[in-house]
Amino acid sequence: MSNNDVKNQILSVLDDYTIGTLATIQDGKPYSRFMMFFHEDLVLYTATNKDTHKVEELEKNPYVHILLGYDGQGWSDPYVEVEAKVNVETNEELKKKFWNEKLKEWIKSPDDPSYLLLQLTPERMRYFDKAGSKPKEIWD
Repeated sequence: MSNNDVKNQILSVLDDYTIGTLATIQDGKPYSRFMMFFHEDLVLYTATNKDTHKVEELEKNPYVHILLGYDGQGWSDPYVEVEAKVNVETNEELKKKFWNEKLKEWIKSPDDPSYLLLQLTPERMRYFDKAGSKPKEIWD
C-alpha cells in the first residue's frame, strides 16, 4: 500500500471523527482529555482557552499524543494514533474558520481574546483498520 493510500485512509478518519483524546504531560505523567479536532490536510487543530492547564503543560513540553476514530460501535471501527508537536495559533482567519458553536461551553465567541487554536503538526501517524489490525504508518 502506498503512502498516498495510507494518507487517504487517515484523512477519511479525520473527516468522520471530530472528537478524540489529547494527551499531554502534567507533572511528569501523561494526562488525557477529550477534545474537538479540525484539520487541514494532515495538520490537526483544536480550540482551547488560553488560561487552561493544557496551555501551561504544552509550554513545558509541546509533544502530544492524539487518538481519533473508534467510537465504540464495534471492534471493526478504524482509528488513528497521532504523535504531534504543538504550536499555539492565534491567526484570526483560522480561528474563525474552525469556530464551532459547541465551543461556547468554554469560549464565548470566535472573537473571545481567550480563544486559542492549538496547531498539531504530526510527526508520526498510525492508521488501524480495526482493533488488533497491523498499523499502517506515515512518518515525518
